[in-house]
Amino acid sequence: MTVNIIKLCVGVESIDDLQMWQNKRLKENKRVYHVTRMMPRRDAEVLDGGSLYWVIKGIIQVRQKIVEFEPVTGEDGIKRVMMVFDPELVPVRPAPRRAFQGWRYLNAEDAPPDLSKSAQRAGIPVEMRAELADLGLI
Repeated sequence: MTVNIIKLCVGVESIDDLQMWQNKRLKENKRVYHVTRMMPRRDAEVLDGGSLYWVIKGIIQVRQKIVEFEPVTGEDGIKRVMMVFDPELVPVRPAPRRAFQGWRYLNAEDAPPDLSKSAQRAGIPVEMRAELADLGLI
């Protein structure tokens, strides 16, 4: 059974901002990743098609498929894990989410659906999309 991960995207203002940051990392390192302290215990379920859902400015806005977990050791000698992503960012129906520390599991049935291509092209600001989603209009 597939399970996802949800994480706050600290310091990022928008999906475009995240895309620029990740394009830089892709150019420098040939892959997109995030290093975190804890290895998911449910790693097999995550790698079975799971994604990382990014919370940007208090709203789940985009997801990214997780393709690998790689153990790494920092310069300080502490063991960590590198979550390696598919570089494609997939916008999702905006869903408000309160702040939390670290990352959490997100069951597939609780994950917001991907935005349709027409909704992505509509150019509606994220905050307005979130309000429309709350009203059940998108």
